[in-house]
Amino acid sequence: MIIVKLYTKLFFLKIVITTKLLYNYLMKNSLLKVGIIGLGLIGASLLKRLSQKKYEIFCYSKSSYKKAKKYSKFASDDINIIKGCDIVFVCSKISETLNILDELNKILDKNTIVVDVASVKEKKYKKYKFEFILSHPMAGSEKSGFNAADENLFVGAKWLVEKENKILEKIIKDTGAISLKFDMKKHNLACAQISHLPAILSFLLYDCASDDSKQIASSGFRDTTRLAMTNSDLVFSMFKNNEENILKTFDLLTKKLNRLKNLSDNERIKLFEAIAQNRAKMYDKNGKNIFKI
Repeated sequence: MIIVKLYTKLFFLKIVITTKLLYNYLMKNSLLKVGIIGLGLIGASLLKRLSQKKYEIFCYSKSSYKKAKKYSKFASDDINIIKGCDIVFVCSKISETLNILDELNKILDKNTIVVDVASVKEKKYKKYKFEFILSHPMAGSEKSGFNAADENLFVGAKWLVEKENKILEKIIKDTGAISLKFDMKKHNLACAQISHLPAILSFLLYDCASDDSKQIASSGFRDTTRLAMTNSDLVFSMFKNNEENILKTFDLLTKKLNRLKNLSDNERIKLFEAIAQNRAKMYDKNGKNIFKI
């Protein structure tokens, strides 16, 4: 009787051990399924980068899914291709984000992580059945579209996230970016100051220069108007969706210009010197942002 009991215990122990080994094997060898919606500059750059890593990538795009097949066999113009993904990045146009999220709410389950990467965040989002994380990779270019994608676009860049998530943080690390927890309530104003208004001013600065001036323009004008080559639809979308913060920042700039007009020569020199010194400390020799609060 004792032998039978012992044999029975050993039998079930063997089953438990085998089950654990099988589970560990599957977990070790199964690939994380990553969905990418939208294959513009950000989405396509993410695709190119992650296709070099150990991920199973699923792409949805109405216009560029055929180009994506070079990097993933799971690319389609049907959003249902995203079903079953562990994590989904919404890289669509700002104006399309909410509609995309509504569609995903119909086809994804509660275990899926959905990450928004738009440069403007809505004041209020619906409650979705999936886990929703706001984020924003602080990387970009004046170029746009799938063909402008760069696998190294995110390398060294800060990737803002509203909360910590191990899966998202691993992917961010694999892109070469640096995950940074950020208060998304401050996001839109911050982006107005460092991205949206500078882009709009770049357009206006170029438009202010006469043809005679443009004929003799050199590197200074070239560098300060680089963003004037940004896709006009994107700039319009920035302005439309973040107008309140852009105008607030423009008002601040106007106040600083008016103050500058009223300063003495010595005060102007000191102001320019102080700004120049602070700006020189903001980036390292490789152009990486090292500014800390």
